[in-house]
Amino acid sequence: MDQKGILIVLSGFSGAGKGTVMKRLMEKYDNYALSISATTRKPREGEQDGREYFFKETEEFEKMIAQDELIEYARYVDNYYGTPRSYVEEQLAAGKDVILEIEIQGALKVKEKFPETLLIFITPPNAAELKRRLVGRGTETMDVIEGRLSRAKEEADGIEAYDYFIVNDELETCVDDLHAVIQSEKKKTVRNAESIERIRKELGEL
Repeated sequence: MDQKGILIVLSGFSGAGKGTVMKRLMEKYDNYALSISATTRKPREGEQDGREYFFKETEEFEKMIAQDELIEYARYVDNYYGTPRSYVEEQLAAGKDVILEIEIQGALKVKEKFPETLLIFITPPNAAELKRRLVGRGTETMDVIEGRLSRAKEEADGIEAYDYFIVNDELETCVDDLHAVIQSEKKKTVRNAESIERIRKELGEL
């Protein structure tokens, strides 16, 4: 019997390399679906509706909030971002393991609505490496980088809310660790109630 997929939330400090880890995980293993967020911001050049984001008007988005069609949502700088429930549920029903890449507050909201959600936190090996990666991007001013580091200090206080803590030191090792954690989670008895019940029934009929 095909097992329903599981919902995974991946969080980590800005600069932890989440995007790179996710991209490599999707290339290397084939049962994952990356959740696509809805947003009210305008598409950037080259972005397509339903690929990078589901692009919505503010009115449409607020209607989705009112009708409980989002697993979680937040507002950043005049724009809404959120996770559409229908897309996630379709992928899970098809047996895909769905990954949401969101920050801590959003992760805890998802866990409230879907208690079986697997929460994974990704971190660089140490704080000096985190700063080195942020500086190495070369895309942000030192003020912005300092802001991201002080945000990381706050986020570090919430790490215990996560089920697993994975260090992203060497990319391939991190990706394999992430995959192994997700696969072992799928074998937990609580996630296999139907199969267990079926075996009991079959044994009873022997």
